[in-house]
Amino acid sequence: MSETVLPQGAGYGVVVGIGLFFSAFMLGITAIQARYTAFSPKNSEEFTSASRSVKPGLIASGIVSAWTWAATLLQSSAVAYKFGISGPWWYGAGATVQILLFAMLAAKLKLNAPYAHTWLEIVGVRWGRTAHLVFMFFGLATNIIVSSMLILGGSATVTDLTGMSTIAACFLIPLGVAIYVVVGGMRSTLLCD
Repeated sequence: MSETVLPQGAGYGVVVGIGLFFSAFMLGITAIQARYTAFSPKNSEEFTSASRSVKPGLIASGIVSAWTWAATLLQSSAVAYKFGISGPWWYGAGATVQILLFAMLAAKLKLNAPYAHTWLEIVGVRWGRTAHLVFMFFGLATNIIVSSMLILGGSATVTDLTGMSTIAACFLIPLGVAIYVVVGGMRSTLLCD
């Protein structure tokens, strides 16, 4: 076994400690929000769409954090190594096009379907049940693939740095996230982004 930068206990401490810290922090913010504002996470509209009251800055940070996958970080590093400082610049510039197009599409969808919560609702109403089920399958498959990629990438990083078990990291990393998402819903997810 190769030498690691940090002891194995540090890996468990970081994974469990930071996960529980963010969970406790978000639980506190959710409790404060429920007590002192009109937004209650027990309301389904608040839980699923943050009562449609999220400001542009928080939306922008959520987009960037959702857009920055492990593969994006690895590829931008690879092009930096190969082409210098211009590599990640052009990689990011090319990848920004779809975000700009999606912003225009989202604005148009909001005008045409102002009360829709998800794109699956729009697909179901516009093209019917079969298209809804097909898009739901592909959306779920994409979520599973991306979530697996992020969890495995994070656990591989912790394993390389500390020697922590990869399997343990795969189970412990999502634990903290699951706690605050189940309690706080969409708003807590966006705040943690």
